[in-house]
Amino acid sequence: MAAALIFAALFGLAIGSFLNVVIWRLPRGESLSHPGSHCPKCETPIKPYDNVPVVGWLMLRGKCRSCGAPISARYPLVEAATGALYVLVVAVCWDDLSRIVLGIMLVTLLVPVTMIDLDVRRIPDKLTFPFAVAGVLAVAALDTSRLPEALIAGVAAFAFFYIAAVAKPGGMGFGDVKLAGVLGIYLGRAVAPGIFIGLVSGIVIGVVVIGRVGVAEGRRTKVPFGPSLALGGLIGFLVGDSIVDSYLDSF
Repeated sequence: MAAALIFAALFGLAIGSFLNVVIWRLPRGESLSHPGSHCPKCETPIKPYDNVPVVGWLMLRGKCRSCGAPISARYPLVEAATGALYVLVVAVCWDDLSRIVLGIMLVTLLVPVTMIDLDVRRIPDKLTFPFAVAGVLAVAALDTSRLPEALIAGVAAFAFFYIAAVAKPGGMGFGDVKLAGVLGIYLGRAVAPGIFIGLVSGIVIGVVVIGRVGVAEGRRTKVPFGPSLALGGLIGFLVGDSIVDSYLDSF
């Protein structure tokens, strides 16, 4: 298991490095493959040894080797977070290969979704649609018996948020609606506690915003809901089934 966790960490760091590219370029309509990694200020290509996840940033002390321009600490943080989440998925789902695969796929979606929504207040269809298709195919290939549950949960979560978005235009983006549907595919019945956790965290963030800027200004402040959904989705994936089982056993 130790070897598997180490591999998960290294693999997550490498994927996290690519996700930084996705986070920056996808919302801007840029190619994910060309040009290669470069300094955004002087456009000098980044050397392979400077592009090692986390370590490269630390060795450069957060500055471009060529022009000395600062490099945001967000880059190593995204890499480290992706690696840590991969390790968490493998540790929690150790005895279930299908859940490990689905969990890693889910993390790979939720990390860029969170950052892009924070940056541009939008969740690109170019992320949610491919991961929806990939999720259905993965469930069908790895655990066919769960496919009906995954499809029903996906449709139900999508419908729940779609009705909310239509009932109150402007209150929720359709990117959130689509993300909820994708979460249903990956979480199955655990999407229910996942959505609940997402809603509660969204409310908490809203209360904090109102507390800082006042009620009038807080109501006008647009707070991205994608990160809250991502948090709920991750927690729902890891412990949602246990929550559902506990609820059913109690009632």
